[in-house]
Amino acid sequence: MSGCSKRCKLGFVKFAQTIFKLITGTLSKDKIEDELEMTIVCHRPEGLEQLEAQTNFTKRELQVLYRGFKNECPSGVVNEETFKQIYAQFFPHGDASMYAHYLFHAFDTTQTGSVKFEDFVTALSILLRGTVHEKLRWTFNLYDINKDGYINKEEMMDIVKAIYDMMGKYTYPVLKEDTPRQHVDIFFQKMDKNKDGIVTLDEFLESCQEDDNIMRSLQLFQNVM
Repeated sequence: MSGCSKRCKLGFVKFAQTIFKLITGTLSKDKIEDELEMTIVCHRPEGLEQLEAQTNFTKRELQVLYRGFKNECPSGVVNEETFKQIYAQFFPHGDASMYAHYLFHAFDTTQTGSVKFEDFVTALSILLRGTVHEKLRWTFNLYDINKDGYINKEEMMDIVKAIYDMMGKYTYPVLKEDTPRQHVDIFFQKMDKNKDGIVTLDEFLESCQEDDNIMRSLQLFQNVM
């Protein structure tokens, strides 16, 4: 493994930890300034001001995120293997590979096999600080694995099972093998309002916003993002 590859993987673990701090609100203004002082940002994304306008992150937060993204990996892009290694370290008691695969392809909106900083931070802005409607639309896109504009039961099953696999046996000590299938059967029945075997975006949005149980379950996804 090249030195650049090692630095890239180490850098994105740090990057993921910074994201976690943003999620939990533990990245204070003083901490942001300390992090900025620790390392000089040698590269700067073009359109930082534009990203600030397009996202819900402050300029300082964008600088911290960008430093972790580009300073540690000069190529400026993340590939799927790096995604998988990050999630494997955060969820050591489970198998995060499939969830990382699905999540990566949701971030890789152009289907190029790599994710740029702009793509990543735009999606993070939605997931961490977007409106309920924005988060639900993004989540629908994650579940729509084949990108045909609909969610079928097998697609929902694939995502839900990937989340259960990632959380591992220590998180769910009494989890039965058929629990993900039962979970999906109940939710799909609620969402597929016209019983045509697929869930449209409108059905997904309506079902999630009118059913507190579905909304609470979707929090699992946001918490493991």
